[in-house]
Amino acid sequence: MTEHDPLPPFARAVIDRDAGRRTAPGFESSFDADPASRVLFVHGDRVLLAEQVDGSAPALELRRPSAAPAGDLRIYLGRDPRFAYEARVVDDDTAAALEPEAARWQGLRAVATAVDALDAGLFVEALALANWHAAHGFCPRCGSTTTPGQAGWVRRCDRDDALLFPRTDPAVIMLVTDDHDRLLLGSNALWEQRRFSLLAGFVEPGESLEEAVVREIAEEAGIAVDRVEYRASQPWPFPASLMLGFAARVAPGADPATATPDGEEILELRWFTRDELADAWGGVLLPGATSIARWLIEQWYGGPVETAPQEPDRAPAVAERSGT
Repeated sequence: MTEHDPLPPFARAVIDRDAGRRTAPGFESSFDADPASRVLFVHGDRVLLAEQVDGSAPALELRRPSAAPAGDLRIYLGRDPRFAYEARVVDDDTAAALEPEAARWQGLRAVATAVDALDAGLFVEALALANWHAAHGFCPRCGSTTTPGQAGWVRRCDRDDALLFPRTDPAVIMLVTDDHDRLLLGSNALWEQRRFSLLAGFVEPGESLEEAVVREIAEEAGIAVDRVEYRASQPWPFPASLMLGFAARVAPGADPATATPDGEEILELRWFTRDELADAWGGVLLPGATSIARWLIEQWYGGPVETAPQEPDRAPAVAERSGT
């Protein structure tokens, strides 16, 4: 059993967001003139990968600004000791001109565990911001059109100059165990049969994270928990969530056997010991390797869990929203 990574998959990149540079006068010109600048390309929910030569590892295609088309949107991502990075969101025609081979354009789930932590982090940041821009072409206050600004980090209302900033939806995801250290997994109504994951849900207005954990478990499994402990977080840009991982224990006096699926979101609940989860290979589909759900499960398990084969770049709609 290999050593468990101390951080979830999308929380391992270290990059200086370099926020002060976003508002610098003439930023785009200075970026384009900087020999250390590099550009990556986003088309829909996919990014352009570099051509693999002699079995080289997958990596983002990074070009100098002079070799990069303008794109529909420019987003400054930050810098590291080597380069400064920008994402350019391109339309269908520009994407086809850049690279007509469809296999070079890949979604995040397909490549996140194959590329290095930096490339995965850049992809997550670029996709999250591109999704936000795509959904905020109009001002939510007055309905006027909006224009990108500050190197892609704001949109400005064209009517009254009000600034709109990117938003992230906080969602809790819970590793629930009982006093016998068994793990509770649930199967969502929108998933294919045999798929199980941790319980999860969005934080409601006026609610603390810990309150959200207790409420979601009570709503979806009908059981009380306490001893809520924060474990880790990671961004989940499908389209704009931040997954906040917690552990919780069945409360004293509550019987784990009374855990009951709500029948709407959750159709089945099962308790697993580590041996039972290992023996379930082929009969249980766990969340994908890029999710914090899988990371939390393997943290409890003590290492990687062998499961039935899964499609790497396909997920049910509810997983898009909850990171499960």
